[in-house]
Amino acid sequence: MEAADAVETIQREMTAFARRARASAGRLHPELSLVSYTLLGHLEESDGCRATDLAAHYALDKSTVSRQVVALERAGLIARRQDPDDHRVQVLHLTDAGRRILAQVTESRRTAFHERLAAWPAGDLERFARYLVRYNAWPDPAPETD
Repeated sequence: MEAADAVETIQREMTAFARRARASAGRLHPELSLVSYTLLGHLEESDGCRATDLAAHYALDKSTVSRQVVALERAGLIARRQDPDDHRVQVLHLTDAGRRILAQVTESRRTAFHERLAAWPAGDLERFARYLVRYNAWPDPAPETD
């Protein structure tokens, strides 16, 4: 396979992967989109952050993040708290319900990955993991707009 053909195959397969990930997110938890899941995951990892930090981290437009944040707040999965160092700043944190939902969805996703990859040899899994890390280490694109 030539490099140009390989790149085309990668693009096609990554697109299929993204479509499948979005579809499976709805099945794992109907109220939690893939974007919402990733935002909750980042809030857990960072122990809270500002909405602008989420937008910058995921290279998303602020209005996109704002809509997601409002939906997550309405669902009771996140809450705003005043930054103790700067009272003008609101920091987003997971609620207990947000932590429970995130843990449930994470476990469901982990199980699905284990099932899908169960027959792969260890060497293939290790190479695939390294390639994904390498691919995702590329600099982020400019923020998307709606």
